[in-house]
Amino acid sequence: MNKPLPLSETVAAVAADLRLTAGHHDATGEFPFANFARLHEAGLLALTVGKRFGGRGGRLAEATAVIGAIAAAEPSTALVLAMQYIHHATMEGRAWPVELAERLGREAVADGALINSLRVEPELGTPARGGLPATTARRVPGGFRLSGHKIYATGIPILTWAVVWARTDDAEPLVGPVLVRTGQPGITVVETWNHLGMRATGSHDMVFDDVFVPSDQAPALRPPGEWGGPDPSHQAWNALLIAALYDGVARAARDWLVGFLQARRPANLGAPLATVPRIQQALGEIDGLLAANARLIRSAARDTDETEPPAVAESALLKSTVTGNAIAAVEAAVRLAGNPGLSRDNPLERHYRDVLCARIHTPQDDMAWTAAGRAALGL
Repeated sequence: MNKPLPLSETVAAVAADLRLTAGHHDATGEFPFANFARLHEAGLLALTVGKRFGGRGGRLAEATAVIGAIAAAEPSTALVLAMQYIHHATMEGRAWPVELAERLGREAVADGALINSLRVEPELGTPARGGLPATTARRVPGGFRLSGHKIYATGIPILTWAVVWARTDDAEPLVGPVLVRTGQPGITVVETWNHLGMRATGSHDMVFDDVFVPSDQAPALRPPGEWGGPDPSHQAWNALLIAALYDGVARAARDWLVGFLQARRPANLGAPLATVPRIQQALGEIDGLLAANARLIRSAARDTDETEPPAVAESALLKSTVTGNAIAAVEAAVRLAGNPGLSRDNPLERHYRDVLCARIHTPQDDMAWTAAGRAALGL
């Protein structure tokens, strides 16, 4: 019997396959279904599912390495995969019954079932900035009837499960996640996603019209005041996987640039651009940004796995710092490449559009910086 490949070799082989069609999915916006079939075949969809449920039980250090490598190949796929990893790694820590965690975990292992949260609404925006959702879970015998409208439902073309942030219809409403199996009557996907970057994430709208949800799929409803700040472990997983994703995009941009500088020989120079000291210095600055990113991601992931996660505010600052470095690195690459860097015939233009999307992921820079500033001032 063949011995399984080490994780790093498996990921490298999958990433090489995904890279082949990344330009097509960016140009067309088509959802990359085949990428997820390949990930499932390689056992990567269940990386963070617990070993007792048949998964690998991967920790944050492994997950960040996988997401970074997949993102360098095709970042839209990596974003949907990152959400899968976060949910399975933190599910039990968020007071979900073990029976439910096992059910979802075993489906991920056996069937490649994918899960993600649906929190943002047209009027509310993101609940991370406060406010109650308009999406309502109306109490009925045996469970709830769910109605509402969610936007930016990343991965919705392929999700098996949607974790919908909703309120109950009680006089004093409870708020929390409601687990909904997709594809059932009363659910409509409205294809609205047409963004500058991360074009193949399938982050469309999802509308619920009186959809039945059993009581055991709404395990954590509580008064709004009982929802405190994020859990440090959950925040670390979210912040570091998003950071690793956009760092991966920046590394792909850097690698393309190196090849371009080595191959490009202007007639007036008579040698590759790589021989120019100013170019060498600028590339060194890019590598400095990415070296700092690597250290930050590895260190914080190791702390989360082996001792304790960073404080919530620190995780937010780490995400902001790493993604800021990634954006700066790609912007520098574009400046060095000149017109070829903005040509749609070259992947650097795609990497540039993709990396800019880092700014919209929670926690956003203004929230991270304000929270840190208030803490420093004792407010």
